[in-house]
Amino acid sequence: MILATAVLTKVAQWPSTAHKTMPQSSDICLIHLLLVALLIVTAAIYLALRPRNVYLVDYSCFRPSSNFRYPKATSVEHARLSPLIDDSTANFIASIHERSGMGDQTYFPPVVMHMEPYCGLDEARTEAELVVFSVIDDLLAKTCINLDAVGVLITNCSLFCPVPSIADMIVNRYKLRGDLRVMNLSGMACSASVTAVGLASNILRFMPWGSYALVVSTEIVGPCYYVGNKRSMQLTNLLFRMGGVAKLLSTSRSKARFRLGHFTRTITAASNTAYRCVYQEEDEKGNLGIALSKDLMVVAGDALTANITSTAPLVLPASELFKYGFLCMAKKVLHWRKIRPYIPNFCVAFDHFCIHVGGPAVITSVQHGLGLSDKHVEPSRMTLHRFGNQSTSSVWYELAYIEAKGRMKKGNRVWMIGFGAGYECNTIGWMCIQPSSGAVHGPWASCIRHYPVDVSNKV
Repeated sequence: MILATAVLTKVAQWPSTAHKTMPQSSDICLIHLLLVALLIVTAAIYLALRPRNVYLVDYSCFRPSSNFRYPKATSVEHARLSPLIDDSTANFIASIHERSGMGDQTYFPPVVMHMEPYCGLDEARTEAELVVFSVIDDLLAKTCINLDAVGVLITNCSLFCPVPSIADMIVNRYKLRGDLRVMNLSGMACSASVTAVGLASNILRFMPWGSYALVVSTEIVGPCYYVGNKRSMQLTNLLFRMGGVAKLLSTSRSKARFRLGHFTRTITAASNTAYRCVYQEEDEKGNLGIALSKDLMVVAGDALTANITSTAPLVLPASELFKYGFLCMAKKVLHWRKIRPYIPNFCVAFDHFCIHVGGPAVITSVQHGLGLSDKHVEPSRMTLHRFGNQSTSSVWYELAYIEAKGRMKKGNRVWMIGFGAGYECNTIGWMCIQPSSGAVHGPWASCIRHYPVDVSNKV
């Protein structure tokens, strides 16, 4: 009885005790404010530390004048008449042209269209100014950007490195601001454009939001024209042609056309074979040129394989990664030596492919290696046919081809694959967020209606 009375007494006293221990309304408001402040600080830290998206506002490719057209027949005729070229080399040039996959509308600087070509410093600088200023003027007209908004300038040209640099030449011409971050890349050959985009994106992510980067890529072919008879060094004369591209990147989505996805860079220069497969040297007579090794295709295949290994986890869906990982593990654990390596289906990750136009063999090798259809490599083959190998800028002419054909849709993903000296294989991915207008612009404007053409009997 006494215990029951005590329990009832405690129960009767509970409301008053609970009222004393419950927090007051002012305490509740303070807790809410602290929680809101904590959420704001957390969100601010996340936004500050997360990688910013980088966008391609637009790009512009060089469109040479018809005065620079260099048909294959002219090249062969010059070789047969030149006092510098012997008959066997002339026959070799004619044979390579037949299998080059190139048409008769490619372009060469006029200074090397003579029986005894010569390209000095002034001639090379004139070619550089023509290409570089043309693409920048075109890009500025398309984007209507204020030049004071450009905070980064990156240029790449492998073989022509004047003093002052090409980047300084641009700053002087367009009177860019004094605190500009300027970089001038050289010696990287055909993969440098992709490398420059990756470098620009890394810089933009640490600059104020909305900053712009101007990236200009070209190869000035006049200074690297070879006048000797060494066949491995004549190949560059037969494949390389004029070209250039200017790109405007930003961390602002406003007016942007593509969003940058992954950037993967693979360098194999630690191998002596890879390091020397694209090598600038002099022949036995002192003629300077670029020698292409017979190991080039093997080295390129190894570099691409290494790049794919790094890129696959970034872009492939889980199903493809599971297949790839399972078969690799099974082959290693169970020693299934006879089973062929599984090639991931990159067509589930990308809608379009821009493969460096190093030549018909390079395009075919990548096509077979990745299991691509003829439609996927059409932009590469048609760019080679129409413009030749423009080195670092070729992948952008391929992108222009896809757009000129009206195949680029919102949400489509593009994979650019660049190969270059070193030896390097660099790749970047883009997602289209704003397709081009219906009108055809750019380097394909005057000829896209004639493409694609059949090049099967010419390769």
